[in-house]
Amino acid sequence: MIFIIFIVSFAVSFVGFPIVIPRLKKAGIVGKNMNSEKQEEIPEMGGLVIAAGFGVGIVFAIFLRTFLDLFLSVSLTSILAVLSTVLIVVIIGVFDDLISMRQWIKAIIPVFAALPLMAIKEGYSLMKIPGLEIINFGIFYPLVLVPLGITGAANAVNMLAGFNGLEAGMGIVVIGALVVIAYLIGETTALTILLAALGALLAALYYNWYPAKILVGDVGTLAIGAVTASAVIIGNFEAAGVVLMIPYIVDFLIKAKSHFPGKNWWGIYKEGKLYCPDSGSVGLCQLVMKVCGGISERNLVMVLMGIEAIFGLIAILIYI
Repeated sequence: MIFIIFIVSFAVSFVGFPIVIPRLKKAGIVGKNMNSEKQEEIPEMGGLVIAAGFGVGIVFAIFLRTFLDLFLSVSLTSILAVLSTVLIVVIIGVFDDLISMRQWIKAIIPVFAALPLMAIKEGYSLMKIPGLEIINFGIFYPLVLVPLGITGAANAVNMLAGFNGLEAGMGIVVIGALVVIAYLIGETTALTILLAALGALLAALYYNWYPAKILVGDVGTLAIGAVTASAVIIGNFEAAGVVLMIPYIVDFLIKAKSHFPGKNWWGIYKEGKLYCPDSGSVGLCQLVMKVCGGISERNLVMVLMGIEAIFGLIAILIYI
């Protein structure tokens, strides 16, 4: 019955996008679709609808828990802390989408989103790492590892972005794998959070898939990262989170080697395909373009989702 949360979250987001898209366009909140011949302007900040769907799903779960005595194993304290963390990240994303914060500020500021989780000492200082002994991180866990996890995941997802359907598509694979793990090990609170996120992301993919009707923006990417980190912290399956972040980490390392280019990084569009820039790969997406010798945007996203799915399967196998 817990899967009804997924349905509620999906329905709210799916209905919300057609309402929000024309209003964002009218307000001039648009971005260029850089990977097309015309580079047309389309609405962005679609992450607001993702956050709304997620929020309604969480509130609905709280209602069922409080008034109908369903999902009694769900921790209200934990789920409210996660909701607070995601909403703080959404506010950060809105500011970034509207005023374009400097890169170093955007990288650091998600630390503040971890404060609700830190305040209740969320997570388990005894971390279970498959294949190794249980490690006790003590006070180091809530004060250092929790904010590091939220900040790292939010920034990683925010960096591997910029193509129609990529953020929502890879987010679905990541969250979907974590849903399976949370279900297998009986972590109901984490499962509730993940189902609310999965429903909102599936609705978003319908509108964000190539050719995109709306872009998710930093609001969406930061929220996806924050939900991912929060769920693995609450569910105590951090190892799965690390495995699922490997493609994002690879992208980060390639971008770091290229000194984090701020423009002309997306690729060269020619006759319906994207080609790696002459200067070389500046990220995982451009590396795929180079290996394939040119690839359409749709296929590029599908390849990256496939790569993420492999790591998702590895993460699931760890916990079986």
